[in-house]
Amino acid sequence: MALRTVYPCYFDSSLSRKEGRRVSAGEAVSQPNLSRISRAAKAAGLSVAEENASASHPARWYAREGRLVVDYAGSKEELLHKIAAKL
Repeated sequence: MALRTVYPCYFDSSLSRKEGRRVSAGEAVSQPNLSRISRAAKAAGLSVAEENASASHPARWYAREGRLVVDYAGSKEELLHKIAAKL
């Protein structure tokens, strides 16, 4: 398995792709938070290895929204779509 880092901004419908959203606008949600994404990942059958609530995405260093570290062998794109489907 590979460890993948997931940030809430990847699922934020208020952000553009350029600003950090990684899923389609149809899959994105309003105001995603760490606990909601963690629950969605667990509901998708994924193993959440770590939660860090004080971390921030490097491009959004000012927004301390946290991050998840997920154990997943597939591509990061597949992982994000699996989590988005459960949000």
